[in-house]
Amino acid sequence: MKNFLAEFKAFAMRGNVIDLAVGVIIGGAFGKIVSSVINDVVMPPIGLVLGGVDFKDLKILLKAGEGGAEPVFLSIGLFINTVIEFLIIAFVIFLAIKGINQLVKKEPEAPKAPAEDIVLLTEIRDLLKNKQ
Repeated sequence: MKNFLAEFKAFAMRGNVIDLAVGVIIGGAFGKIVSSVINDVVMPPIGLVLGGVDFKDLKILLKAGEGGAEPVFLSIGLFINTVIEFLIIAFVIFLAIKGINQLVKKEPEAPKAPAEDIVLLTEIRDLLKNKQ
């Protein structure tokens, strides 16, 4: 049991696991911020332009509630909100990755020496030119 706990501690304290945990926590918080921006800032003006539609309430009735059963709706508005949230998050991640890639400077590659057979062929060509 001690060996198992020591192994688990070594696993949990590795840098990658901790970095992943921090990333998940920050990602969750960022997702809430994006949801708020979409629901509270972006969608109300769009709904106003479309005639005062609240996208949360934009639904298509599939089956009316009969005999005490709940009606069945297709929640198009919630789907639209989720798609817009995804696009914003994907765009921000794209910008972050692009920025990180620009910060990480790649070392210029050293010019490769020509292959041995090319060097030999070049020497043969030069010798043949000199004989003429």
